[in-house]
Amino acid sequence: MRFNDNARSIPFGLILNGALLCSIGLTACKKATDDTAQSVVTVEAEHPEVGDISEHIVADASLSALAQAAISPKITAPVRNFYVQRGSKVKAGQLLAILENRDLSAQALDNKGQFTAAQATYDMQTKAQVPEDYAKAELDVAQAGAQLHLQEEIVASRKKLFKEGAIAGRDYDTAIAALAQAQAAYDTSRNHLYSLKSVSRSASLQLAQGQLSSAKGKYEVAEAQVSYSEIHSPIDGIVTERPLFAGETANTGTPLVTVLDTSSLLAKVHLSQIVAQRLNLGDKAAITVPGVEEPVSGKVTLISPALDPGSTTVEVWLKIDNSTSKYKAGTPVRVAIIGRTVPKAVKVPISSILTAEDGSKSVMVVNAAGTAHKVNVQLGINDGEDVQVTQGLNGTETVITKGEYGLDEGTKVAVGKTDAMGDEK
Repeated sequence: MRFNDNARSIPFGLILNGALLCSIGLTACKKATDDTAQSVVTVEAEHPEVGDISEHIVADASLSALAQAAISPKITAPVRNFYVQRGSKVKAGQLLAILENRDLSAQALDNKGQFTAAQATYDMQTKAQVPEDYAKAELDVAQAGAQLHLQEEIVASRKKLFKEGAIAGRDYDTAIAALAQAQAAYDTSRNHLYSLKSVSRSASLQLAQGQLSSAKGKYEVAEAQVSYSEIHSPIDGIVTERPLFAGETANTGTPLVTVLDTSSLLAKVHLSQIVAQRLNLGDKAAITVPGVEEPVSGKVTLISPALDPGSTTVEVWLKIDNSTSKYKAGTPVRVAIIGRTVPKAVKVPISSILTAEDGSKSVMVVNAAGTAHKVNVQLGINDGEDVQVTQGLNGTETVITKGEYGLDEGTKVAVGKTDAMGDEK
């Protein structure tokens, strides 16, 4: 490049100063441009509400039947007939199936005959034989007593005659011997009567009673075996399982028919002890069922009195009406139990709460200068949409409810409507 003479004559210092001034001017111009172009973030914000808030305890659960009966036979036998199918509605006591029982019926009939015979023997012994034996023994005692009295009179008479010399001594000795025999007969009959009174009669009655009870027990066992061949439903409900067909053998201990009572369903949840202690029987709940638009109403029907040993949680049952059979057992659901209520609470949307890595909670508010400002808060209960702020807000602040994530302290904000991406509409 060539320079003219005039250019060469300009001092170098002037050129350097000019360049420095130009650089400063450019920097100032850029700063002014940046200040002018500083972006303003559009957010949605509102004042905290002050009012009542009811705690919503949220947990996952699955629906289960109000009652279930997996009915197993007590005997092993082929199935003669089924009277229900899967899906059949049954009542408590209804006959569901019958097993082959002809051999059991025959045995029951045999035992019934033995019982009848034992009953007849008992009646005969207690009403005829024992009383007759007792009466005969009393008669024997009376006869022996009369004979003894007669012999005593004969001995007394012959003794007198013998002293007078009217009879020989042999006749007197004969009377003495007859008296001894009469005394022995009387003693024997009296002892027999006493034995019947104190021992034999009682033993005879006990023997007869024992034989009757044994026969009756065998008969009742046989009747029970016959009854076991008839399968009845213990509950109202719907048949959900029936794995066998007629002719197949049903085994003891293997469910033959399963019946579920789904007129009401239970949502069983496990909660921490601290949370469960705040609940009461009858507390209302809302259960969200997949495929059902509106939450289903329920209430707390059981709060376990003991902790689960595995999880150290408390099991809570929520009952919902299912009289229309609209809901199915086994469905996973989301439950929200309505717990205690706090009046005049400062509350903000849950979406406005920011959680730091250390677990601390905060919200972003719009201050008087129109910039975002972080405020640390302490939280109380929540109802699934709003949360109670116990410390940090008094209700006069403008809390950013949408667009607060990623905002730096002091960022200029404008309150307005934002789309799903957080941009101003």
